[in-house]
Amino acid sequence: MHSFRASWRLYGRTDRVSRQIFGVLAVLLPLLIWSSVSYLPFVWHPQIMITDPGGEEYLEAGMRMNKSDFARAVKEMQDQHQAVPKGVASNPVYLPSPGQVLKAFVNAFTSTASVGAEHSILQAFWHSIRIIFWGFLISSVIGVPLGVFCGAIPALSRLIEPFVDFFRYLPAPAFGALAVAILGIYDAPKIAIIVIGTLFQQVLVIANTTRQLDFSLVEASRTLGAKGFRLLFRVVIPGILPDLYKDQRILLGWAWTYLIVAELIGTSSGITWFITQQARYQHFDNVFAAIALIGVVGLGTDIVLGLLGRKLFTWKRENG
Repeated sequence: MHSFRASWRLYGRTDRVSRQIFGVLAVLLPLLIWSSVSYLPFVWHPQIMITDPGGEEYLEAGMRMNKSDFARAVKEMQDQHQAVPKGVASNPVYLPSPGQVLKAFVNAFTSTASVGAEHSILQAFWHSIRIIFWGFLISSVIGVPLGVFCGAIPALSRLIEPFVDFFRYLPAPAFGALAVAILGIYDAPKIAIIVIGTLFQQVLVIANTTRQLDFSLVEASRTLGAKGFRLLFRVVIPGILPDLYKDQRILLGWAWTYLIVAELIGTSSGITWFITQQARYQHFDNVFAAIALIGVVGLGTDIVLGLLGRKLFTWKRENG
Protein backbone atom coordinates (compact mmCIF):
# COMPACT_ATOMS: atom_id res chain seq x y z
CA MET A 1 0.00 0.00 0.00
CA HIS A 2 2.89 2.35 0.80
CA SER A 3 4.39 1.73 -2.63
CA PHE A 4 1.00 2.43 -4.26
CA ARG A 5 0.80 5.82 -2.51
CA ALA A 6 4.43 6.56 -3.30
CA SER A 7 3.74 6.21 -7.02
CA TRP A 8 1.56 9.36 -6.84
CA ARG A 9 4.41 11.50 -5.54
CA LEU A 10 6.63 13.62 -7.74
CA TYR A 11 9.35 11.33 -9.13
CA GLY A 12 7.97 8.51 -7.03
CA ARG A 13 8.69 4.86 -7.70
CA THR A 14 6.22 2.13 -8.60
CA ASP A 15 6.68 -1.53 -7.84
CA ARG A 16 5.61 -4.34 -10.17
CA VAL A 17 2.19 -4.82 -8.54
CA SER A 18 1.36 -1.11 -8.77
CA ARG A 19 2.36 -1.01 -12.42
CA GLN A 20 0.07 -3.95 -13.13
CA ILE A 21 -2.83 -2.29 -11.30
CA PHE A 22 -2.39 0.96 -13.20
CA GLY A 23 -2.08 -0.97 -16.47
CA VAL A 24 -5.41 -2.73 -15.89
CA LEU A 25 -7.12 0.51 -14.86
CA ALA A 26 -5.79 2.28 -17.94
CA VAL A 27 -7.80 -0.18 -20.05
CA LEU A 28 -10.85 -0.62 -17.83
CA LEU A 29 -11.65 3.02 -17.00
CA PRO A 30 -12.15 4.25 -20.61
CA LEU A 31 -14.08 1.05 -21.38
CA LEU A 32 -16.35 1.55 -18.36
CA ILE A 33 -17.06 5.16 -19.35
CA TRP A 34 -17.82 4.13 -22.93
CA SER A 35 -20.07 1.29 -21.74
CA SER A 36 -21.99 3.52 -19.35
CA VAL A 37 -22.61 6.06 -22.09
CA SER A 38 -23.73 3.27 -24.44
CA TYR A 39 -25.86 1.07 -22.19
CA LEU A 40 -27.25 3.36 -19.47
CA PRO A 41 -29.97 5.60 -20.96
CA PHE A 42 -29.88 8.05 -18.05
CA VAL A 43 -26.18 8.84 -18.65
CA TRP A 44 -26.36 10.17 -22.21
CA HIS A 45 -28.96 9.07 -24.76
CA PRO A 46 -29.93 12.34 -26.49
CA GLN A 47 -31.85 10.76 -29.37
CA ILE A 48 -34.75 8.42 -30.03
CA MET A 49 -34.47 5.50 -32.45
CA ILE A 50 -37.81 4.91 -34.12
CA THR A 51 -39.25 1.41 -33.67
CA ASP A 52 -42.73 2.23 -34.99
CA PRO A 53 -43.35 5.34 -37.15
CA GLY A 54 -47.05 5.32 -36.33
CA GLY A 55 -49.04 7.71 -38.50
CA GLU A 56 -46.13 10.05 -39.23
CA GLU A 57 -45.24 9.65 -42.92
CA TYR A 58 -41.69 10.97 -42.84
CA LEU A 59 -40.55 8.62 -40.06
CA GLU A 60 -39.06 5.18 -40.68
CA ALA A 61 -38.12 2.32 -38.38
CA GLY A 62 -34.46 2.57 -37.42
CA MET A 63 -34.34 6.31 -37.96
CA ARG A 64 -32.80 8.45 -35.20
CA MET A 65 -34.02 11.90 -34.17
CA ASN A 66 -33.60 14.31 -31.29
CA LYS A 67 -35.89 13.86 -28.31
CA SER A 68 -37.48 17.28 -28.77
CA ASP A 69 -38.32 16.51 -32.41
CA PHE A 70 -39.72 13.13 -31.41
CA ALA A 71 -41.92 14.72 -28.74
CA ARG A 72 -43.19 17.18 -31.33
CA ALA A 73 -44.03 14.34 -33.74
CA VAL A 74 -45.87 12.44 -30.98
CA LYS A 75 -47.93 15.51 -30.06
CA GLU A 76 -48.76 16.14 -33.71
CA MET A 77 -50.11 12.60 -34.11
CA GLN A 78 -52.05 12.84 -30.85
CA ASP A 79 -53.66 16.07 -32.01
CA GLN A 80 -54.68 14.35 -35.26
CA HIS A 81 -55.95 11.27 -33.37
CA GLN A 82 -53.56 8.99 -35.28
CA ALA A 83 -51.16 6.28 -34.16
CA VAL A 84 -48.27 7.90 -32.33
CA PRO A 85 -44.64 7.06 -33.16
CA LYS A 86 -42.74 4.79 -30.80
CA GLY A 87 -39.03 4.56 -30.10
CA VAL A 88 -36.29 3.86 -27.63
CA ALA A 89 -33.61 6.13 -26.19
CA SER A 90 -30.49 6.01 -28.32
CA ASN A 91 -27.11 7.59 -28.86
CA PRO A 92 -26.23 9.21 -32.22
CA VAL A 93 -25.28 6.82 -34.98
CA TYR A 94 -21.65 7.97 -34.81
CA LEU A 95 -21.29 6.52 -31.29
CA PRO A 96 -21.76 2.73 -31.50
CA SER A 97 -21.64 0.61 -28.36
CA PRO A 98 -18.59 -1.47 -27.38
CA GLY A 99 -20.55 -4.60 -28.30
CA GLN A 100 -21.21 -3.37 -31.83
CA VAL A 101 -17.57 -2.41 -32.32
CA LEU A 102 -16.37 -5.73 -30.92
CA LYS A 103 -18.70 -7.59 -33.28
CA ALA A 104 -17.35 -5.62 -36.25
CA PHE A 105 -13.78 -6.22 -35.06
CA VAL A 106 -14.32 -9.98 -34.74
CA ASN A 107 -16.11 -9.99 -38.09
CA ALA A 108 -12.98 -8.61 -39.74
CA PHE A 109 -11.09 -11.78 -38.76
CA THR A 110 -13.85 -14.36 -39.15
CA SER A 111 -15.79 -13.24 -42.21
CA THR A 112 -15.24 -15.47 -45.26
CA ALA A 113 -17.24 -13.31 -47.66
CA SER A 114 -15.53 -12.66 -50.97
CA VAL A 115 -15.34 -8.88 -51.05
CA GLY A 116 -13.07 -6.25 -52.54
CA ALA A 117 -10.26 -4.50 -50.67
CA GLU A 118 -12.44 -1.45 -50.03
CA HIS A 119 -14.76 -3.58 -47.89
CA SER A 120 -12.15 -5.57 -45.95
CA ILE A 121 -10.51 -4.10 -42.87
CA LEU A 122 -7.65 -6.57 -42.99
CA GLN A 123 -6.83 -6.11 -46.67
CA ALA A 124 -6.97 -2.33 -46.34
CA PHE A 125 -4.86 -2.42 -43.18
CA TRP A 126 -2.25 -4.70 -44.73
CA HIS A 127 -1.86 -2.18 -47.54
CA SER A 128 -1.29 0.56 -44.94
CA ILE A 129 1.29 -1.60 -43.14
CA ARG A 130 3.32 -1.78 -46.34
CA ILE A 131 3.18 2.01 -46.70
CA ILE A 132 4.38 2.46 -43.11
CA PHE A 133 7.14 -0.12 -43.50
CA TRP A 134 8.70 1.34 -46.65
CA GLY A 135 8.27 4.95 -45.55
CA PHE A 136 9.91 4.43 -42.16
CA LEU A 137 12.62 2.18 -43.59
CA ILE A 138 13.67 4.78 -46.16
CA SER A 139 13.52 7.51 -43.54
CA SER A 140 15.70 5.47 -41.15
CA VAL A 141 18.26 4.47 -43.78
CA ILE A 142 18.86 8.17 -44.44
CA GLY A 143 18.06 9.72 -41.07
CA VAL A 144 19.91 7.44 -38.64
CA PRO A 145 23.40 7.72 -40.18
CA LEU A 146 22.93 11.41 -40.88
CA GLY A 147 21.77 12.05 -37.32
CA VAL A 148 24.71 10.14 -35.82
CA PHE A 149 27.23 11.99 -37.99
CA CYS A 150 25.64 15.37 -37.18
CA GLY A 151 25.79 14.57 -33.48
CA ALA A 152 29.39 13.40 -33.61
CA ILE A 153 30.92 15.87 -36.09
CA PRO A 154 30.35 19.57 -35.20
CA ALA A 155 31.21 20.86 -38.68
CA LEU A 156 28.65 18.57 -40.31
CA SER A 157 26.09 19.61 -37.71
CA ARG A 158 26.61 23.30 -38.52
CA LEU A 159 26.33 22.54 -42.23
CA ILE A 160 23.23 20.32 -42.24
CA GLU A 161 21.09 21.02 -39.17
CA PRO A 162 20.01 24.59 -40.09
CA PHE A 163 18.57 23.23 -43.35
CA VAL A 164 16.93 20.30 -41.55
CA ASP A 165 15.63 22.59 -38.81
CA PHE A 166 13.95 24.75 -41.46
CA PHE A 167 12.31 21.84 -43.25
CA ARG A 168 10.96 20.18 -40.11
CA TYR A 169 8.54 23.09 -39.69
CA LEU A 170 7.05 22.58 -43.14
CA PRO A 171 3.91 20.39 -42.97
CA ALA A 172 4.39 17.15 -44.87
CA PRO A 173 0.92 17.29 -46.52
CA ALA A 174 1.99 20.52 -48.27
CA PHE A 175 4.23 18.35 -50.46
CA GLY A 176 1.31 16.12 -51.53
CA ALA A 177 0.65 17.69 -54.93
CA LEU A 178 4.37 17.83 -55.69
CA ALA A 179 4.83 14.20 -54.67
CA VAL A 180 2.00 13.10 -56.97
CA ALA A 181 3.41 15.16 -59.86
CA ILE A 182 6.85 13.57 -59.47
CA LEU A 183 6.07 10.04 -58.26
CA GLY A 184 2.64 9.30 -59.74
CA ILE A 185 -0.69 8.57 -58.09
CA TYR A 186 -0.10 5.19 -56.46
CA ASP A 187 1.88 4.24 -53.34
CA ALA A 188 5.09 6.18 -54.00
CA PRO A 189 3.76 9.64 -53.00
CA LYS A 190 2.21 8.14 -49.85
CA ILE A 191 5.57 6.69 -48.87
CA ALA A 192 7.21 10.02 -49.67
CA ILE A 193 4.87 11.89 -47.28
CA ILE A 194 5.82 9.54 -44.43
CA VAL A 195 9.51 9.98 -45.26
CA ILE A 196 9.16 13.78 -45.30
CA GLY A 197 7.15 13.73 -42.08
CA THR A 198 9.69 11.67 -40.11
CA LEU A 199 13.10 12.19 -41.73
CA PHE A 200 13.88 15.73 -40.57
CA GLN A 201 12.64 15.06 -37.05
CA GLN A 202 14.68 11.86 -37.03
CA VAL A 203 17.93 13.60 -37.93
CA LEU A 204 17.56 16.17 -35.14
CA VAL A 205 16.43 13.71 -32.46
CA ILE A 206 19.23 11.24 -33.20
CA ALA A 207 21.83 14.00 -33.44
CA ASN A 208 20.80 15.19 -29.98
CA THR A 209 20.93 11.61 -28.64
CA THR A 210 24.45 11.23 -30.05
CA ARG A 211 25.56 14.40 -28.27
CA GLN A 212 24.31 12.99 -24.96
CA LEU A 213 27.00 10.29 -24.99
CA ASP A 214 29.29 10.48 -21.97
CA PHE A 215 32.29 12.33 -23.40
CA SER A 216 34.65 10.65 -20.95
CA LEU A 217 34.17 7.44 -22.97
CA VAL A 218 35.34 9.24 -26.11
CA GLU A 219 38.35 10.75 -24.34
CA ALA A 220 39.34 7.40 -22.85
CA SER A 221 39.06 5.74 -26.27
CA ARG A 222 41.20 8.41 -27.89
CA THR A 223 43.80 7.92 -25.17
CA LEU A 224 43.88 4.23 -26.08
CA GLY A 225 44.42 5.10 -29.75
CA ALA A 226 40.89 4.86 -31.20
CA LYS A 227 39.98 7.42 -33.85
CA GLY A 228 37.92 7.93 -37.01
CA PHE A 229 35.54 5.16 -37.95
CA ARG A 230 37.01 2.85 -35.33
CA LEU A 231 35.98 5.33 -32.63
CA LEU A 232 32.55 5.76 -34.23
CA PHE A 233 31.71 2.07 -34.60
CA ARG A 234 33.41 0.74 -31.45
CA VAL A 235 32.50 3.49 -28.96
CA VAL A 236 29.94 6.05 -30.16
CA ILE A 237 27.35 3.78 -31.76
CA PRO A 238 27.43 1.09 -29.02
CA GLY A 239 27.23 3.87 -26.42
CA ILE A 240 24.11 5.49 -27.87
CA LEU A 241 22.43 2.31 -29.13
CA PRO A 242 19.88 1.89 -26.27
CA ASP A 243 18.75 5.52 -26.56
CA LEU A 244 18.82 5.32 -30.35
CA TYR A 245 16.56 2.28 -30.18
CA LYS A 246 14.14 4.19 -27.93
CA ASP A 247 14.15 7.15 -30.33
CA GLN A 248 13.20 4.87 -33.21
CA ARG A 249 10.26 3.47 -31.23
CA ILE A 250 8.94 7.00 -30.69
CA LEU A 251 9.56 8.04 -34.29
CA LEU A 252 7.71 4.97 -35.54
CA GLY A 253 4.66 6.32 -33.72
CA TRP A 254 5.04 9.59 -35.64
CA ALA A 255 5.05 7.61 -38.88
CA TRP A 256 1.64 6.17 -37.92
CA THR A 257 0.26 9.68 -37.40
CA TYR A 258 1.33 10.67 -40.89
CA LEU A 259 -0.27 7.57 -42.42
CA ILE A 260 -3.80 9.03 -42.39
CA VAL A 261 -2.63 12.13 -44.25
CA ALA A 262 -0.42 10.16 -46.62
CA GLU A 263 -3.22 7.88 -47.75
CA LEU A 264 -5.31 10.83 -48.87
CA ILE A 265 -2.67 11.54 -51.50
CA GLY A 266 -3.11 10.06 -55.00
CA THR A 267 -5.34 7.02 -55.37
CA SER A 268 -7.74 6.03 -52.60
CA SER A 269 -6.42 3.01 -50.73
CA GLY A 270 -5.53 1.62 -47.34
CA ILE A 271 -7.18 1.87 -43.97
CA THR A 272 -7.84 5.61 -44.37
CA TRP A 273 -10.00 5.07 -47.42
CA PHE A 274 -11.76 2.18 -45.70
CA ILE A 275 -12.62 4.46 -42.76
CA THR A 276 -13.81 7.22 -45.09
CA GLN A 277 -16.01 4.86 -47.09
CA GLN A 278 -17.55 3.25 -44.01
CA ALA A 279 -18.25 6.66 -42.44
CA ARG A 280 -19.92 7.82 -45.65
CA TYR A 281 -22.47 5.02 -45.36
CA GLN A 282 -22.75 5.50 -41.57
CA HIS A 283 -21.20 2.13 -40.71
CA PHE A 284 -19.54 3.62 -37.67
CA ASP A 285 -19.03 0.27 -35.97
CA ASN A 286 -16.59 -0.56 -38.79
CA VAL A 287 -15.00 2.88 -38.44
CA PHE A 288 -14.34 2.32 -34.73
CA ALA A 289 -13.15 -1.24 -35.42
CA ALA A 290 -10.63 0.05 -37.96
CA ILE A 291 -9.41 2.76 -35.57
CA ALA A 292 -9.14 0.16 -32.80
CA LEU A 293 -7.13 -2.10 -35.10
CA ILE A 294 -4.64 0.70 -35.74
CA GLY A 295 -4.32 1.29 -32.00
CA VAL A 296 -3.97 -2.40 -31.13
CA VAL A 297 -1.31 -3.05 -33.78
CA GLY A 298 0.56 0.17 -32.96
CA LEU A 299 0.54 -0.51 -29.21
CA GLY A 300 1.33 -4.19 -29.74
CA THR A 301 4.30 -3.30 -31.92
CA ASP A 302 5.60 -0.86 -29.32
CA ILE A 303 5.22 -3.44 -26.52
CA VAL A 304 7.08 -6.06 -28.55
CA LEU A 305 9.86 -3.58 -29.37
CA GLY A 306 10.02 -2.59 -25.70
CA LEU A 307 10.39 -6.20 -24.57
CA LEU A 308 12.98 -6.80 -27.27
CA GLY A 309 14.88 -3.73 -26.12
CA ARG A 310 14.95 -5.04 -22.54
CA LYS A 311 16.55 -8.25 -23.84
CA LEU A 312 19.03 -6.49 -26.11
CA PHE A 313 20.11 -3.79 -23.67
CA THR A 314 20.05 -5.53 -20.31
CA TRP A 315 22.74 -3.21 -18.93
CA LYS A 316 20.54 -0.14 -19.30
CA ARG A 317 17.09 -0.59 -17.76
CA GLU A 318 15.06 2.31 -16.54
CA ASN A 319 13.68 2.42 -13.04
CA GLY A 320 9.87 2.11 -13.15
